[in-house]
Amino acid sequence: MKANDKPLYKVVLIEDDPMVQEVNRLFVEQVQGFQVVGIAGNGNDGLQLVRELSPNLVFLDVFMPSLGGIETLQRLRTMALPVEVVAVTAAKDAETIRTMLRNGAFDYIIKPFKLERVKQTLERYRLLHEACTEAPSVTQDELDRLLHKANSGVEDVPAESRVAAAAPSNVQDDLPKGLNAATLKQVLHVMQLHDGGLSAEEAADGVGIARVTARRYLDYLEKTGRVKLKIIYGGVGRPVNRYVLKP
Repeated sequence: MKANDKPLYKVVLIEDDPMVQEVNRLFVEQVQGFQVVGIAGNGNDGLQLVRELSPNLVFLDVFMPSLGGIETLQRLRTMALPVEVVAVTAAKDAETIRTMLRNGAFDYIIKPFKLERVKQTLERYRLLHEACTEAPSVTQDELDRLLHKANSGVEDVPAESRVAAAAPSNVQDDLPKGLNAATLKQVLHVMQLHDGGLSAEEAADGVGIARVTARRYLDYLEKTGRVKLKIIYGGVGRPVNRYVLKP
């Protein structure tokens, strides 16, 4: 993570191998918004760190001295701590995998692994976290897209939208992390069809993505001057943000 990036999500590593600790730390901090705030070499020390640091995520090994990963995860759940756990381990037997998942592991990554696999997990966590905290409720379709998102890392857009992977020449190539050029093109296309502007929810329905994801694209377009933000005040409830494409 760059020095001027604000850490949004805190991660604790519980891993007994110093070399793997460093690899995990480097991988996590290459994803924008995620920062490792603590590292422990066993489950007992890891539980103490989680209590003290209140992280969003824990990367948890299974085979460790003092207290193994299965027991550590079970204690975390017994303590009802608001933290998600990602198993990062060489254990690939079916029983261990089932046990970790039954005890609420958010994901399961088998060693050795690549950076892209870690990115997939962190981006999926980011999407779920945003959906559950930024919006008062989600629809079944939005929830299905988030929970059943393919692990390929492909943006959740219709197949016909992914065919045109190249963005038009007037779309910036150097997009922020987490934004996809093909999806940005689809958002612009939907906006061109609605001269009066769109809300984030309407843009999400038009493209076929989650509302919080659409809002990220619209906010990016507003910051770069491609769209302007209009706040519509109604008689009841909160004002509605509408994004209007500039000529």
